[in-house]
Amino acid sequence: MIISTGRAYVFVHIPKTGGTALSLALEARAMKDDILLGDTPKAKRRRRRVQGAETRGRLWKHSTLSDIDGLVPDQVLDGLFAFTLVRNPWDRAVSYYHWLRTQNFDHPAVHLAGRLSFDAFVTHPQILQSFRATPADSYMRRADGREQCDVYIRLEHFAEDAAPLVAHLGFALDLPRANASARAADYRGYYSDRAAQAVAESCAADIARFGYAFG
Repeated sequence: MIISTGRAYVFVHIPKTGGTALSLALEARAMKDDILLGDTPKAKRRRRRVQGAETRGRLWKHSTLSDIDGLVPDQVLDGLFAFTLVRNPWDRAVSYYHWLRTQNFDHPAVHLAGRLSFDAFVTHPQILQSFRATPADSYMRRADGREQCDVYIRLEHFAEDAAPLVAHLGFALDLPRANASARAADYRGYYSDRAAQAVAESCAADIARFGYAFG
């Protein structure tokens, strides 16, 4: 996440959507008072700026707008251009699985990915419930439940969808490749019919809202 009062924006980083690349692009033009929450080099150097802050939720790279309640005044957040990246859910699930298999921290999803095939992982009730519970708009809701998002940028159509953001910033953005998982480029080969349908059902809200399809 990045909160820039100087450039009047807040970037919410939804996991496995290309957010690290966008964070790096934005941080390359960061202002001195920008709040950077994450694990990029510049964000790590600024961690002390938020130490001791009393907020509604956890302050980390994937904080939601609700989580940061208390970090900046409501009237300031009201005036920020809010945006995030989204990604084809079937593609995102493949990247999520392969990323989890390289991790060793104590989390149920890490343990499931480590012992299950992709098909078993992506159809597991716990994973499907996680997908259902965290559509894109859940990241963009304030503590009072209001959705604040000026633009959802589809990773697959970045240049087109990011035009309002570029206009707001006044400079172009180039996404470097970052935090990529080791996987085949075409996600479709990972799926059985059953697994594809399971993702379709659990991610139905995002699929409908952003016009995604399997293929």
